[in-house]
Amino acid sequence: MNGTFHLAFATTDLKRIKAFYGKFLGCKEGRSADTWVDYDFFGHQLTIQEVPKLIKTARIYNPKSNIPSDHWGIVLSMADWKKLRDKLKKVGHPFFIEPRTVMKGEVGEQMSLFIEDPDGHAIEFKAFPDPENVFRKG
Repeated sequence: MNGTFHLAFATTDLKRIKAFYGKFLGCKEGRSADTWVDYDFFGHQLTIQEVPKLIKTARIYNPKSNIPSDHWGIVLSMADWKKLRDKLKKVGHPFFIEPRTVMKGEVGEQMSLFIEDPDGHAIEFKAFPDPENVFRKG
């Protein structure tokens, strides 16, 4: 089966989140209302809903790495990943985890970087030198 991924989460400031996903990342806005917005996030649907209060829990990390267990993201082509990395560097946007090579020399070798949105959601952008390795077992 194939499909479009849908992810929904909350914000306390819809205007601020629209500036990040719409203007900064360049995601195309879809349907929206006063309290929510849909975005085309690289062909997938993000629904972001404004709520009066967010209750955040402590971020938990994989004990063998500094990767937060509560993150989401997108696998890009290597060219698009490099374009995004360069844009983030050029505008001085802080990296949550700096751009780097992960699993070097292994089947899952990939380029990865993390940023946070204004509400602190960790977003990973990754690219594989060999796109066939996205789901390949070692």
